Amino acid sequence: MKQFSELINSLEITNKTNAKIDALVQFFDTALDKDKLWLIALFTGKRPKRPVKTSLLKQWCIEETGLPEWLFLESYSTVGDLGETLSLLLPEPSNTIDKPLHIYMEELKQLSTKSDDEKKAYVLNAWRHLDTQQRFIFNKLIGGSFRIGVSKKTLVNALSKLTNIDSNQLMHSIIGQWDIKTISFEDLVSGSHINYDNSKPYPFCLAYSLEKNLNELGSVSDWQVEYKWDGIRGQIVKRNNEIYIWSRGEELVTKQFPELFEVVSTIKEDFVLDGEILAIKDQSVLLFNDLQKRLNRKTISKKLLQDVPIGFFAYDILEINDEDLRAKSLQFRRNTLEQLF
Repeated sequence: MKQFSELINSLEITNKTNAKIDALVQFFDTALDKDKLWLIALFTGKRPKRPVKTSLLKQWCIEETGLPEWLFLESYSTVGDLGETLSLLLPEPSNTIDKPLHIYMEELKQLSTKSDDEKKAYVLNAWRHLDTQQRFIFNKLIGGSFRIGVSKKTLVNALSKLTNIDSNQLMHSIIGQWDIKTISFEDLVSGSHINYDNSKPYPFCLAYSLEKNLNELGSVSDWQVEYKWDGIRGQIVKRNNEIYIWSRGEELVTKQFPELFEVVSTIKEDFVLDGEILAIKDQSVLLFNDLQKRLNRKTISKKLLQDVPIGFFAYDILEINDEDLRAKSLQFRRNTLEQLF
């Protein structure tokens, strides 16, 4: 945990991207492979579910410190962050035990099935052997609130600097679904697992504000112009009769849009489409607020399917029948897309 804690501190004290990249490279160059995998998982949002309720953490801290509840609450109100409050109030350990990050993460995953008494014993033992900074990170991990101000692009650039692997290839390798229990660091960054994972989307190519004057762009006939739709950027991946729908946030949303799944399943070819997920009713695009009603739901009711039907506006095709089309011209890809549909 000490090495991971020092990395987090280095990342938080600077706002310079190159300094963050250097700190990440140093970690990747010296850390255990399992710790590297967990860092990538945590930095890309693949953190485990919270194993302990925050109310229990508060209660145990009050018992451990002997502070009255009102003083704890006042401290929490002043600090504003529970993980930091806990780490500051707890006494410094008489001796520290430095376990690697992956051991803590594996223990936290197992903790969710334990009784509250077993959880308490584990948490108190950890608190008593971690310094303030390490306790802060531990508290964020166990409380399910770990966040870090490092973009996936910065993470990928650090990996690229270390491995000399193209950043786009690395981005393709680490996004999407992979199992930390079965994959090695080498396999993850090399992308050797991709052929065995039909679900993999491609990195999203985002649009940016135009910095040039419109008059400098030449004839409009030289450009492909698309509307900015009020939807969710997404990719539909169909490979070997398996269908996956991804949001721009690299979340798998297939279950939220069963009507898209049904339509795509009727198409013979395999492909990867890039486009916009839209709420469409009576040939009109609904508001984004309507579309949000379809997200983050375990089940989609018949009424919701009727009230907020979904469509997909495809404006690019990135792959067809196992052929990567990204190196082809945009005009070629558009023609291919129009022929397919």
